[in-house]
Amino acid sequence: QVQLVESGGGLVQPGGSLRLSCAASGFTFSSYAMSWYRQAPGKERELVAAISAPGGTTIYADSVKGRFTITRDNTKNTVYLQMNSLKPEDTAVYYCKTTRSGTDYWGQGTQVTVSS
Repeated sequence: QVQLVESGGGLVQPGGSLRLSCAASGFTFSSYAMSWYRQAPGKERELVAAISAPGGTTIYADSVKGRFTITRDNTKNTVYLQMNSLKPEDTAVYYCKTTRSGTDYWGQGTQVTVSS
């Protein structure tokens, strides 16, 4: 079955960096677009970044453009989110997602806290 496992979250000071990873299994990873979402307390889940199956096309939320980079390694079935210049408003639980045959699959999430 489809499984997505995020890692790499933690506590970081403003201006710091983190790299999130999402390890995928149970499907042909290289054939599907992948995305990162986040959900802050009391807010709706929002799209942060997405990447096409081959990896050549990416999109970003305006709030993270120029600071975050989404990449993927199809040999490792893993998608990454490099987050630089982190701000307190980036604090959230970060989830990776894929859609297969019309069904969305989500990981369990990883907490990112940006605070001094």
